[in-house]
Amino acid sequence: MRGRTLSAGVALAVFAGMTVTLAAQPVTASPTTATVARPIAASAAALAAPDISVTNVQAHLTQFNAIASSNGGNRRAGSAGYTASLSYVKTRLQSAGYTVSEQYCSSCTYPSNNLIAEWPGGPTDQVVMFGAHLDGVSAGPGINDNGTGSATLLENALVLAAQNPTMTKKVRFAWWTDEEQGLNGSRFYVNSLSSTQRGYIKGYYNFDMVGSVNGGYFINRVSSTTAAPLKAYWDSLGLSPEENVEGQGRSDDYYFQQAGIPTSGYAAGASARKSSSQAAKWGGTANSAYDPCYHRSCDTTANVSATVLNRAADGVAYALWQLAVGGGTPSCSGGQVVGNGGFENGGTPWTASSGVITNASGQPARTGSYKAWLNGNGSTRTESLSQSVTLPAGCASYTLSFWLHIDTAETTGSTAYDRLTVQVGSTTLATYSNLNAAAGYAQRSFSVAGFAGQTVTLRFTGTEDSSLQTSFVIDDVTLLAS
Repeated sequence: MRGRTLSAGVALAVFAGMTVTLAAQPVTASPTTATVARPIAASAAALAAPDISVTNVQAHLTQFNAIASSNGGNRRAGSAGYTASLSYVKTRLQSAGYTVSEQYCSSCTYPSNNLIAEWPGGPTDQVVMFGAHLDGVSAGPGINDNGTGSATLLENALVLAAQNPTMTKKVRFAWWTDEEQGLNGSRFYVNSLSSTQRGYIKGYYNFDMVGSVNGGYFINRVSSTTAAPLKAYWDSLGLSPEENVEGQGRSDDYYFQQAGIPTSGYAAGASARKSSSQAAKWGGTANSAYDPCYHRSCDTTANVSATVLNRAADGVAYALWQLAVGGGTPSCSGGQVVGNGGFENGGTPWTASSGVITNASGQPARTGSYKAWLNGNGSTRTESLSQSVTLPAGCASYTLSFWLHIDTAETTGSTAYDRLTVQVGSTTLATYSNLNAAAGYAQRSFSVAGFAGQTVTLRFTGTEDSSLQTSFVIDDVTLLAS
């Protein structure tokens, strides 16, 4: 969260109304307790939303902390630590099937990129947007501020992709740069939108510092219609959330407000001190800062309450499902998606370079007589093998597997002269080379849940340089949905 307060004079538009009724469940645990089990919500609507694993959110925080440690101890906008953080988030989102773009903020104090990701489905003129700033200050790794908001949104995005429900609105996630220097990344984004594009955004939800160790439960514009789903979830836990007074005008929701877009969001508090009444209600230490490591070098993974983080992550999921998800997840038709995965029935439905699907004796098949043998020519050549596949929607898992044998005459132990690239759609799942050569076949498996409900091309591409052959031999390809 940015340190200096901006003017809070904002005209707030009203989000389309909704009614959410939940019975309160009393909670007495301290914000710093390790108890992170999902609470029992009192409405069927709450139960329809997924439980976000706080362990998975914490794993993202561990990655951010390691990135900072490897890049001068911080993730400040424009730094190597920020660039690596953005790459980590982007790679995970692309693998899950999101449409991901980077937006260069030329007017930022530290020019660098915002990251925008959209999930397919839902009307393009009805957008619900969830955002968090990805940058930190130069003093430390920035794990609570704002690794927690960034990781919470990343895990929610991945769970949405895995469940692939019917969408009633378009969901857009954003990770902002240069927030700590003056909310510059989000301001650049809002200013880049036309009036029509701004009108498409029906609500913007901001998450900045949602794991403070002495945290409170604060909601931006807590009494607004826009805040209703966020408040309903925390009310169901008996938390009695309060207005985020400390954060007014200090985070990325500000310029959305200024543009007339309705906003809300969660926060757990920064350098302000917890009152006695708040300590009595939420636990923790009265007259101490919500985050004692705010903008300091000690803002590491140790500076996060798992309980506060868990409640925020589940609240985001509840709000997302309430706002943008339709009547549940489609039923799973399941089964094998790839045709002729063992290559025993000729070339159909594969499209392959001449001679790739073969029973030639030079390289044995794993099973049967046929396999796909890419390269092995000892001369400059590119060969490919592909098939269009349709993944059914609504399944719990989608696993692509194939058996691969790599044989090479290359003698180097350090240079990848010849390569095999495996892609689904425009996403590269893996790249192998002559350096991976080994006796026999090895099975390779990947989750491709991000492509559920889509028709995409599964493609293997082999490239070989001018001398010393490398053979990439593939057999028994499966893509199972279940």
